[in-house]
Amino acid sequence: MKKLFLIGFIAWVSFSCESEKGWQVTLHGTVGFPQANGVIKLEQLNVITEGKEQIIELNKDYTYSQKVRIEEPGYYRLNFYGTQFVDFIIDKSDIEVNVDGNDPNGFVEIKGSPDMDLVNKVQEITAENQQNPRMVELNDEFNKARALNDKARMEEIQEEYMAVYNQGIDKVAALLKEQGPSVAVINLLTASNFLDRDRYFDLYLHVADELKQEWPDYALAKEFIATVEKMKVLAVGQPAPEISLPNPEGKVVSLSSLRGNYVLVDFWAKWCGPCRQENPNVVRMYHKYNDKGFEVFGVSLDRTKEDWLQGIEEDGLVWTHVSDLKYFNSEAAILYNINAIPFSVLVDPDGIIIGKNLRGKGLERKLEEVLGM
Repeated sequence: MKKLFLIGFIAWVSFSCESEKGWQVTLHGTVGFPQANGVIKLEQLNVITEGKEQIIELNKDYTYSQKVRIEEPGYYRLNFYGTQFVDFIIDKSDIEVNVDGNDPNGFVEIKGSPDMDLVNKVQEITAENQQNPRMVELNDEFNKARALNDKARMEEIQEEYMAVYNQGIDKVAALLKEQGPSVAVINLLTASNFLDRDRYFDLYLHVADELKQEWPDYALAKEFIATVEKMKVLAVGQPAPEISLPNPEGKVVSLSSLRGNYVLVDFWAKWCGPCRQENPNVVRMYHKYNDKGFEVFGVSLDRTKEDWLQGIEEDGLVWTHVSDLKYFNSEAAILYNINAIPFSVLVDPDGIIIGKNLRGKGLERKLEEVLGM
């Protein structure tokens, strides 16, 4: 079962007492409109399947208060009569859940916990960030530049916008780094998109190391640690994994054959609009820096040779190309954990990754830096 992103809706339950194989926590609350048929159940959720269920008894006054046994912190659901479902996370404090109970979209009130404070704080920071006056100004300027089709100005505005945006996200990263192991931190780092995993890779490593030391046996921690291990494969400073695939003539060409150059490993496809939009910039960079030691190793995720070759010709892509024409099932796509394109890494003459997803001015600045122009 896919994990849920619970920000704004995360609730936390903590240990009331511990035992060898788990602990007890207290769940309590009120059901406004209990149903005659069915029961209230606490269901454990995990990545593979829904786990054990525990029945919650409702009192005559429509309240409930019950200790339930928990084997490890994680994702849980209160199922009210098979009609209303409340997802939350059990971690470090008792929790109160008040509901209508008779409406899938009915009233829900969750009260908890220091961990909820963390989630609320992250929400406050991101909301303040979005309301930053300079970001509002930049958004207006971008719309004006777009109306004039001033692409150069649009790109400049986007860069400044991201710089201001990242100042706020840096605060979130610093806040998360201060926390000890918690489901809240894992949730925010794995189920949200506002933290760039490359930019904040050190934070992911930090949290993974803490989990190894303090939560080594918990499934949720093991999953997060495994995710970070996969991230390491393509981290800046790591050797780029070898790719050996056929070129348009059917000859197998390896990435390592371009060793000695700065190489942009560029995953693209004819059907990918953003890829095709970036291609003119890569063409420009190739012609500007090729005689200085810059190469491109294009890896197509097209399904047919006809589309692949047509895209190469239409966009004037005169560099090395390879593909096994297997779409996202390409050996290279699997090896590089590709789930969306465009995607690229820049490797140095020794085959070490020195940049990821460099586009537009970002790619040009990096090439100017490493090639001394």
